[in-house]
Amino acid sequence: MSKISPLAYIDPEAKIGENCEIGPFCFVDKNVVIGDNNVLMNSVTILSGSRIGNGNTIFPGAVIGAIPQDLKFRGEETTAEIGDNNRIRENVTINRGTAAKGKTVVGSNNLLMEGMHVAHDCIVGNGCIIGNQTKLAGEVEIDDNTILSAVVLVHQFTRIAGYTMVQGGTRLGSDVPPYVIIGREPAKYCGLNIVGLRRRGFSNETIDKIHEAYRIIYNCGLNTKDAIAKIKEELEITPEIQYIVDFIEKAQRGLIK
Repeated sequence: MSKISPLAYIDPEAKIGENCEIGPFCFVDKNVVIGDNNVLMNSVTILSGSRIGNGNTIFPGAVIGAIPQDLKFRGEETTAEIGDNNRIRENVTINRGTAAKGKTVVGSNNLLMEGMHVAHDCIVGNGCIIGNQTKLAGEVEIDDNTILSAVVLVHQFTRIAGYTMVQGGTRLGSDVPPYVIIGREPAKYCGLNIVGLRRRGFSNETIDKIHEAYRIIYNCGLNTKDAIAKIKEELEITPEIQYIVDFIEKAQRGLIK
């Protein structure tokens, strides 16, 4: 049985799972589905179109499922979808999608820190940490196990690959490949995310192969197309190297320098 404060408002059409805790002054709108074992602390707002999985903890002031801050939005039926076991801290805002993709998605096992914003049609993977006051513009994509530090600003349509660390205060307008550290102003490649890779169980041999790929990309004076050709010719194409190649070949906003 769920524990719901008498000071919370739950629309009769909302679907609430088992063993949820909903604190005082929460607002849960119609057309909302909340799974099992979720905790909504006081003053959480869950709006129409929200789909929340299991085992999430949502802190005071968070707003899930608000309409997009996009002038092209015309009231279409869209969703904001949250996976399992996320910690969504104070004043986080996650907007629902537009006709572009139809949904905004946040995966599972993420930590979204205080005051960060996920705009319409973003896709955030699993195991990510996104710092205080970081802002994701519309249709940003973030792969698994990425860390964005505090006050990072991400331009719309930017893609950030997995196992990446972005330093605090960085402004991103180009795609970020996997396994790297990005920082400075303007944003630049600052080397491999070696500490993060080791924490995730990458062997020294695998890290060395990744490092060699980025030596070709960033230190050989080649354009991106020629660098990728050289990687394919000279390196063993392990899954990690294939991820790098695939990501760069599909980059729509150009690769971070």
